[in-house]
Amino acid sequence: MRFDQLHIPPFCGLCPRLCAFRRDNALKKPSYHNAPVPSFGDLSARFLIVGLAPGFSGANATGRPFTGDYAGDVLYPALLAYGLALGDYGACVEDTLRLVDTRITNTVRCVPPQNKPTPQEIRTCGTFLAEEIQAMPHLAVILTLGKIAYDTTLTLLGGNPRRNPFAHGAVRTQGRYTVIASYHTSRYNMNTRRLTQAMFDAIMGTVLEKIHDAAAISDV
Repeated sequence: MRFDQLHIPPFCGLCPRLCAFRRDNALKKPSYHNAPVPSFGDLSARFLIVGLAPGFSGANATGRPFTGDYAGDVLYPALLAYGLALGDYGACVEDTLRLVDTRITNTVRCVPPQNKPTPQEIRTCGTFLAEEIQAMPHLAVILTLGKIAYDTTLTLLGGNPRRNPFAHGAVRTQGRYTVIASYHTSRYNMNTRRLTQAMFDAIMGTVLEKIHDAAAISDV
């Protein structure tokens, strides 16, 4: 399975503001996806990446997480470099990229105005993220990109972000999952050097280490 929505309808109507924004975008950009963006990768993966929301001219246009925007230009080459993807990333769904033991999703599945979902929208869409995690039988390692993704994911797993606050490079154990926190691979973070390539390489090294640890345990 490469793309799937789980239980998210293609024209989900749970968030009125996001629905209205989608309708406006469909009039302005009829060639765009303009719908909830499905996750990318297999449910059998041991590794899940959780971002914030689709970018207006990125995933909202292409229909694949992190595809067609700056954040994907950082993320996908890293996955290829660390053996978590194969093929070529062409910033479109017609490229030859495929993920290896990896799945990518977002906290909020529809593009929000100004890339800022409301707390209620985050909570509403969080139910789909919770279902997705539960539907991944081998999931062991979760990489959260940004504070909202981290707080949401940790909360859904039964953790407390106030007791274990977001910090770049933080590694938390929550039940059977290892949650790794990173700054988002956004253009702003990279340009301001809040996140550097070396910092993200270090995150990816930790990811590989934890995936290998999980594989070793499952093989026992």
